[in-house]
Amino acid sequence: MKKIQLLFLALSFFSSIAIAQKVEIPQDTMVTSSHSVKINGKSIDYTAETGMMPLWNESGTPVASLFYTYYKRKNVNNTEDRPLVISFNGGPGSASVWMHIAYTGPRVLKIDDEGFTVQPYGIKENPHSILDVADIVYVNPVNTGFSRPIPDAEGKVDKERFFGVQADITYLAEWLSTFVTRKNRWLSPKYLIGESYGTTRVSGLALELQNSQWMYLNGVILVSPTEIGIDREGPVEVANRLPYFAAAAWYHKMLPSELQQKDLEELLPEVESYAINELLPVLMKGGFADTEKKKEVAEKMAEYSGIKKEVILQNNMEVPFQYFSKELLRDKEGYTVGRLDSRYKGLDAKNSGDSPDYNSELTSWLHSFTPAINHYLRNDLQFNTDLKYFMFGPVHPWDRSGNNSGEMLRQAMAQNPNLDVLIQSGYFDGATTYFNAKYSMWQLDQSGRMKDRLSFKGYRSGHMMYLRSEDLQKANDDLRGFINNTLPAKDQSAKY
Repeated sequence: MKKIQLLFLALSFFSSIAIAQKVEIPQDTMVTSSHSVKINGKSIDYTAETGMMPLWNESGTPVASLFYTYYKRKNVNNTEDRPLVISFNGGPGSASVWMHIAYTGPRVLKIDDEGFTVQPYGIKENPHSILDVADIVYVNPVNTGFSRPIPDAEGKVDKERFFGVQADITYLAEWLSTFVTRKNRWLSPKYLIGESYGTTRVSGLALELQNSQWMYLNGVILVSPTEIGIDREGPVEVANRLPYFAAAAWYHKMLPSELQQKDLEELLPEVESYAINELLPVLMKGGFADTEKKKEVAEKMAEYSGIKKEVILQNNMEVPFQYFSKELLRDKEGYTVGRLDSRYKGLDAKNSGDSPDYNSELTSWLHSFTPAINHYLRNDLQFNTDLKYFMFGPVHPWDRSGNNSGEMLRQAMAQNPNLDVLIQSGYFDGATTYFNAKYSMWQLDQSGRMKDRLSFKGYRSGHMMYLRSEDLQKANDDLRGFINNTLPAKDQSAKY
């Protein structure tokens, strides 16, 4: 018995030493491997370069090491004609994993055609990747993926340098300048693509790269965009919810038969028009709106949203998103619906309540993404480290003050006649709704002088529209078309 106790104490001692040891943060590493993928029926040979690259402070001391994966097509003689797409995800605090292994990259998740988890986990070739027309780099900001801050001599991390709207934009522009220089891509046409909070990031980067790094872009793609600093509080924000409510209700067959039988893309313009022209004026009057008119509007909202008129009136016409997620199927099936993608259902402990117990869609995504990215990076791309891959990393508190990223994007477009913007949204996204994305597009340039350089594409899925097989192809084709259409003709001048 005594020997067992001594053995246990020894094991505990050595285990505590192992736990106390710090995992080494690679600061400047690179692993390159060769691969092939068939895209649109054509075999594409490429290299995958994955590694860590430092970010320096003003005195030349490394303050962070950022993890990236860079896909480059082989047998390209002239990179000055070869576009480079720089990809970010959101959060803030989210790794660049979602679009990497589910959307634009040469490998995608093994999931079913609607995007739900299947086992065994893993990846497969992406026959729709944009690697045929552009090279791609996936960048992980500090404390996402394997990226980490590097403490100073006293062991402290300057969080203000990294964790905030403007700080994030500033340091990433510096890092990108180093990356483009190292990879000899200064002459290449360049595109930024961001998803969710990544749209705030790339909107600001468009101007920061121009003004601080003197790097000019050909395009910015906003996937499931945030508000990008464009104000919509009050009645406008409330009215803008209704088209999403209608889309989610249509998907779950909760609309009256005359609406349910309409195609989604026939129904939504009708709801959008009602939200703008009928609902918004009543909301603006608030408690002074005519009582009978409010009842009439609540009745119409009930028809479009699939929830009861009484619920709408009880909430003073302002049905919260979380309440909608709980309420839509409460009486019919007893399930909740996902916030980021309302096609997903959740199961709560109680049918009562005003919000779901958990995000059913995010739980499902983490179920399939986490094992896939950890296996893929270490086995297929041969990047080995003991660092934990942060799907969501510690980046809070995040300084959200001074967010004018939409205005920064507008100014970047004004300064650069070659810069166009594509917006992509899923109709069933209840977090960054498709109609709010349209609203941002409408409000981005009040003059209307640049509206021909702004375009919108909608898809019959949610926040990550590409998880649905049909939309994976459609959305990549839209990206491919956007890139090809925004490459200027040879010797075409950038001028008004």
